[in-house]
Order: sequence, then structure tokens, then C-alpha cells
Amino acid sequence: MKPKIILAAMILSGSTQLMAAPAPVSEAASSQSSIEKRLATLENMMQQRNFLQVELQQQLNLLQDEVSQIRGVTEEQSYKLEKVLQRQRELYQEIENRVSQAYAKPTAPAPTTDYTQPSNEQSYSSDLSENEAYERAVALIMKDKRYDQAIPEFQAFLTTYPNSVYTSNAHYWLGQLLTIKNDGVKAAEHFKVVVNEFPNSNKRPDAMLKLGTLLQEQGLKAEAQKILNELINQYPSTTAAKLATDRLSK
Repeated sequence: MKPKIILAAMILSGSTQLMAAPAPVSEAASSQSSIEKRLATLENMMQQRNFLQVELQQQLNLLQDEVSQIRGVTEEQSYKLEKVLQRQRELYQEIENRVSQAYAKPTAPAPTTDYTQPSNEQSYSSDLSENEAYERAVALIMKDKRYDQAIPEFQAFLTTYPNSVYTSNAHYWLGQLLTIKNDGVKAAEHFKVVVNEFPNSNKRPDAMLKLGTLLQEQGLKAEAQKILNELINQYPSTTAAKLATDRLSK
């Protein structure tokens, strides 16, 4: 019996040693290879995400540039449209004045020093050639839209008829035309003539507004403020006075 017991003990001892033996080297290598693959996969995912972020940022920058360009074009077009609308309003006002003059009787200007409201000068000249010359110059603006040709036409009119009843209007139109040509200095000179030499002209309030605006653009803020304040005080209920108030408030 004893030899059998000893043999069984030796067999059990051997099996225990076999069970406690370490894992083979091939299994450890396989585990390390799996970890490296996972790390490589994560690294690729990070690189792709970084690439996408860079690409998205580039697209965002391009969109911002396009928005800025569109905004600039829109502002420029709005400015040009406002200029066109302003010229149209002035032309329509001139047409309305001309229609009113056609049905009005000639009247001499009443001597007055009250400038609360603008009074009209003599509506129509008795000199047919003078009327034709003035109407020809105005037609270049209202009908033909030939602004460049209208400038020498009005200048020739002032030379030929220096004492015309349309002198203030001619100076006003020259101021307008030269403003369109961005010649603010010469335009201001014609508006000053209307303001200083024709106190009864129905163009005087608008000429004061234009003059104040040009002086402001030329950096002569004190002179601009003075002329705009005079406009508000002398013609408080006119549209020009309201526009002057808005300009001063800004």
C-alpha cells in the first residue's frame, strides 16, 4: 500500500507543477501586438479629426471673407442708390416748380426781411430768349440726363443773362451738378451765391442744406454748424430744416 500512496503523491505533485507553469511567450507577444494596433487606430482617428478641424476652419474663413465682400458691395450699392434717389427727388421737385410757374402770373418779389418761409422770386421772364436758354439748360438735366453738357450750358446762361430771374436757380443747379462730379469746392461757391445774394429765392433753404453738408465734408465743421443752424432758425418748417436738424444731431 505504501508504495502506491507514494506514487500517487508524486503524480499529484507533477500535475500541480504543470498547472502553475507560466503562459507561453507567443501569447504575450500577441497581446502586445493587439495593444499597438489599438494605439495606431486611435492615432489615425486623432489625425483625421485634426485634419477635419483645419479644413472646417479654412472653409469658415472663406465664408467670412465672402460675407465681408458681399457686405461691402451691398453698402456701396446702397450708397449709389441713395444718390440716384436723391437726384430723382430733386428733379421731380424742379418739374413740379416748373409746372406751377407755367400757370402762375408774373409777380415782382415783395421786399421783406422775414425769412421764416421762403418767398418766390419773379416766376417767369418776359424775355423769350432768356426763357428758352434756361429751359434748354434744365432739359439737359431732366429730359436728356446729360449732366456734363448741362454745366457749360448753365455757365453760358449766367454769362449771357447775369440779372435773370433764373440766376439763383442756375447757380443752384450748377452746385448740384458739380456735387455729382465730386467737385465740392466749386459746388460750395455756387450754393454760397444763392445763400448770400438771393434771400428771397425758393432755392435758398436747399442751398443752405447743401452748403452745410459740403462744408462738413471738407472738415469746416464750425462753418457747417453755423449755416445749418441759420437754416433751422430761418426756415423751421421746411424739409431742408428737418434734414439739417438730423445732420446736426449726428
